[in-house]
This record gives sequence, structure tokens and C-alpha cells, in this order.
Amino acid sequence: MADVALYAQADRLFVRKRVLSFAIPAAVLAYLVYIFFAFDLPGLASRARWDNGATLLADTWSYKVHVTRDNRSDTVALSVEGERRGTYPEGLVPEWVALRGDTTVIDLGGGQIVTFLPDDRLRFELPGWGVLNAGIVDGKVKSNLTGEVPEWMSLSSTRLAISTDEGRLSLTRSKTEVFNYFPGWELFFFTFDSPYYGHSLGQILFGEQIVPEQSNIAGAWHDFWQNPMWHHGDVAWAMFETVLMAFLGTFGAALVALPLAFVAARNFTPLRTARFGMRRIFDFLRGVDGLIWTILLSRAFGPGPLTGSLAILLTDTGSFGKMFSEALENVDHKQIEGVASTGARISHRYRFGVIPQVTPVLLSQVLYFLESNTRSATIIGAITGGGIGLLLTQAMITQKDWEEVTYYIILVVLMVMAMDSFSGWLRRKLIRGE
Repeated sequence: MADVALYAQADRLFVRKRVLSFAIPAAVLAYLVYIFFAFDLPGLASRARWDNGATLLADTWSYKVHVTRDNRSDTVALSVEGERRGTYPEGLVPEWVALRGDTTVIDLGGGQIVTFLPDDRLRFELPGWGVLNAGIVDGKVKSNLTGEVPEWMSLSSTRLAISTDEGRLSLTRSKTEVFNYFPGWELFFFTFDSPYYGHSLGQILFGEQIVPEQSNIAGAWHDFWQNPMWHHGDVAWAMFETVLMAFLGTFGAALVALPLAFVAARNFTPLRTARFGMRRIFDFLRGVDGLIWTILLSRAFGPGPLTGSLAILLTDTGSFGKMFSEALENVDHKQIEGVASTGARISHRYRFGVIPQVTPVLLSQVLYFLESNTRSATIIGAITGGGIGLLLTQAMITQKDWEEVTYYIILVVLMVMAMDSFSGWLRRKLIRGE
């Protein structure tokens, strides 16, 4: 009878495991199907603007030159990214643009040629499609388009927009504008008003002196650092503010949490009420997200790196308090007793009997949080108005200079990699003694 019962129990266990092996994947599959319909993924795919995504992607690794005609004054201006500080000076015109009095011819490449004609008119030669003629008549956009408009065109009485693989065209009542894309980040080093624009690195380092009474290296560095379009000096300061927020917040939280962790540790504070109260304080501090602390503190201290540092400090104090107290509860009391046997005071027992045991764990946790907070400081900086996060947010809001967004993201990634290498080196020095 006992053997029969054991066989029956084993059969039930096998059946239960077999059911679970099918039930768990089935539950996961059912959840994914629910997400598919609940989030309306088919609708999102149908409403997605892939052309906008392609344009945004192109903006991240390239720059565009704006050729703009003011339809009220008939003046034509050329500029990089449409910025006033990137306007081509008089006499400097790209070879693909021909200024011929009242007529401007723009060769976009691939046989696509846009011609600005007098009286607010234009002609767009599109190989394989035909010739588009358009203009402003009685304050409205008129063209030779008939029937259904292709997907890469948009036409209304107020605006004509065309996007091709070679460039884009926009016609409104106030202006006619052509965008021509080129790979790279133009004016990243020097703007048009810099005497070093157009000179190679070899010419600057080893060539003749470009500006009298100023060395090429000093002058080039000044114009690069003070670049009015890319703001390299401001970006470097913003990076420093971001690292400073992460450093002050992380190590400030560690200094605050360490003494409080002794109160929350069971083996150092026998009073249950004190332990319970301190643990609830830690729960409260880490339970409120750093972004919420940022918004609350910005009302008190205003925007700036101080607000971001305090937000990180409060959140990490709760996290460090919990982890430090758990580390303290696992210390070896024999070492404490050994120090006490020498007649040492309580403070010395903690200093020489407790701290050396928990230091490797504490340092490892603090350095890991420093790496993480370097990324978090970017987001916090976007809210408090400090650091690289603010510049990144501003570049995104403009919806124009996406190459600057790429630039800032690359700097953030490099900053995180540098902090990871630094913390790893510091961990090896302090913990392993290498």
C-alpha cells in the first residue's frame, strides 16, 4: 500500500510539472496577445509616419543647407540649418547653387533641379515624373498638379511640400525654401566668420600664420571653443555640472546614510521603535522617485545643479540606508569583541571592528550608484535646468537640430563609459588593493 501511495504521489508530481510546463508558456502567450490588441499595435503601425522617421534619422548624421527666398522682398539667403549664424557670407555660394539675378537655380543632384523664378514662381524638374510649376497667385498656392497627389507631395491652398531622396522643397505665401542634405556636421569646428574656416588641420598646425599677431593653434582653439553654433564651451560646462550632480548626490547620500544605518541595524540598535522608525524613513526616501524630489525641490531652491544633487541625495539616502543596514547586520561580532577586549571605546569598536568589514560592500554599492546616477543626472538636469540634460531637451524641443541631439547623446554615452572605467579603477584600488 505504501508503494502504491508513493507511485501515485510521483504520478501527481509529474502531471503537475507537465501542466506547468504548458501553462506558463500559454499564459505568457496570452499576455502578449492581450498587449497586442490592448495597445492597438496594428493601429499604431498604420498611423506611423515612416517618412518623418526617415527625415529625423537623416538629420542625426547629416546637415542641411537652406536656400530661402523671401517672397515679399525676393531676396535669397543661404544658411546651414537655417540659422542666422550659419548664413553664407557674401561671395561664398555653394557650387550647386547659381544666382542669376531674379532667377536662382538649385541642383539637388540626381537630375532634380529647382529654379526660383520671378513673381514668386518656381519650377521643379523631377526625372521620371515630369516638371512641376507652382507659385503664389492672389495669396494662394497654385500649381500644375492635377488629380491625385503622390504620397511624397503635400498640397493645399497655403502650402506645397515635396520630399525626395535628394532634398525637400516648401512653398508658402511668405517664402520658398529648399533643403539640401549633406553627410557630416558642417560648422562643427569653425563658423563662416572664423578665419580658420576651410583650413585643414595640417594648415593650422604647420602652415603659415593665418591671423597676424596670433598663433594658429591659440586662435583656432578659441574659435572652436567659442563656436556660436555648437557652443562647445557651454557643452563642456554642462557635462561638468552633470557629473557634479551625480558625485555630490551619491557621496552626500553615502555620508548621511552610514550613521543612520546603525540605527536601523538590529544588532546595533536593540530598541525596536527606533529601528522601525528609521526603516520607514528609508522606505519613504527611496519610495519617492528622484524626478518627484526634483520637482518638489525646484520650488524651494529654484532650477540648478543644487536641486538635482539634493534630489539624488534624498533618493539614494533611502537606498543606501537599507543596503548599509543589511550589511551591518551581517558583520562578524568576533572582530568587534576583539577590539573591545583591548579596552577600546564604543566609537573605536565601530571604527576598527565594524567599518573595515563593511567597507568593500559599501564602496562597491556607492560606486555602482555613482555610475547609475551619472545617467540619472541627465534626466534630472532636463527638469531642473542644469547639465547636459537641459541642452539635450532644448535640442529635441526645437525639432530642427537633430545632429546636436546626436552630439549630446554621444557625449552622454562617453561620459557614462568614462565613469564606468573610473569607478572600476577606483574599486580595484580601494577594495582589491591593486
